[in-house]
Amino acid sequence: MMPRHRILASHRWLALCAVVGLLTACRKAPEPDAYGHLEAIETIVAAQSSGVLEQFMPVEGARIGAGMASAVIDTSALVLQLQQIAAQRSASAARVAEAGHQVEALDAQARVAERSFARAKRLFAEQAGTAQQLDQAERDYRTLLAQRAGARAQREAAQRDASSTDARVAQVRDQIAKSHVASPVGGTVLTTYVRAGEFVQTGQPLFKVADLDTMELRAYVTEAQLSAVKVGQPARVSVDIPSGRRAMSGVVTWVSTQAEFTPTPIQTRDERTNLVYAVKLRVPNRDGALKIGMPADVELTKRTASR
Repeated sequence: MMPRHRILASHRWLALCAVVGLLTACRKAPEPDAYGHLEAIETIVAAQSSGVLEQFMPVEGARIGAGMASAVIDTSALVLQLQQIAAQRSASAARVAEAGHQVEALDAQARVAERSFARAKRLFAEQAGTAQQLDQAERDYRTLLAQRAGARAQREAAQRDASSTDARVAQVRDQIAKSHVASPVGGTVLTTYVRAGEFVQTGQPLFKVADLDTMELRAYVTEAQLSAVKVGQPARVSVDIPSGRRAMSGVVTWVSTQAEFTPTPIQTRDERTNLVYAVKLRVPNRDGALKIGMPADVELTKRTASR
């Protein structure tokens, strides 16, 4: 039989363990200031011209650099159109040159006719010439002036045609350039919407890309918390990982100025609050551990006052 003092010591130990366990169970971790879900700034790249997709390079899950070629749309029809416009441009340029030569010739004839008309008027005034000679000289001069005006109008019309073809050439060349699609931003290809060989229309989405090296967390705070949230304020963001909880640093980048009703899947610190304010935080994700849609807790930290 166990001695009495050992039985009492055993009971005290069990009681102590029970108290410690109870205190540990009742102790709660600090409650987060806000809850939210991780997002990424996504960019949808669309076709800027129509045609058959000759080449399509993006692969879902692969990285793509900013400005990197990602797709090529067939430009054979545009090249033929450019050749046709170039031929029209050459014809317009020839008409401009021809009209210019005609204007120069008529200018020379008009100067001679003007002198003849002036001489006929002088002779008629001195009664050394007839009225018929004066009328003929004036008629020749006026006719040449009209012909010169017509030639100048033809030259201006040919010049306008040449300018119009120049604009059309620039437009077609711009369309040809837009047939070579490049990613405007660097990041990871999230989704592809087309395949090589398909016919695409102008404005049709081709693929979606996002920079996953930096994630964006959208969370919601109550009106009572709003005054403590500032743009540039550091924060502590925590997420669940297979080994437990992981905490990382974040920075507040945007604070809404308008209240909204609490979104259905979103929790707040005070569940009785109906109106909340949205905030956005930038969270580094160099190792790729954070994923789009992953829930996260936010603990806002106070900025150190400047000395």
